[in-house]
Amino acid sequence: MEFKLKSGRKLKLKSVSIDEQDEMMDSIEWEMDKDGNPTKIKMMHSTMTKWIRLGLSGDTSDKFIKSLLFEEKVAIFSVMQKEFMSSGEEKPSNSK
Repeated sequence: MEFKLKSGRKLKLKSVSIDEQDEMMDSIEWEMDKDGNPTKIKMMHSTMTKWIRLGLSGDTSDKFIKSLLFEEKVAIFSVMQKEFMSSGEEKPSNSK
């Protein structure tokens, strides 16, 4: 899947294995309120770097990652969350 950042930079997600997708998901640590709603994500910077390295096609070097604005990292992470968190189950366990 290809996508474009507001800056005009074009990026492409690579096809990740189930093991890589699990590794990415396991790096997210959520804090929840008393009702079970997420209130914040811990270890955000290392998680975004890990996701960028594992999930983007092409250059994911330190030089590339250092060239990204924080806003761009968040945008990339958001695209990846949408793509990777909504795939993987042909029939999700909470579907009827």
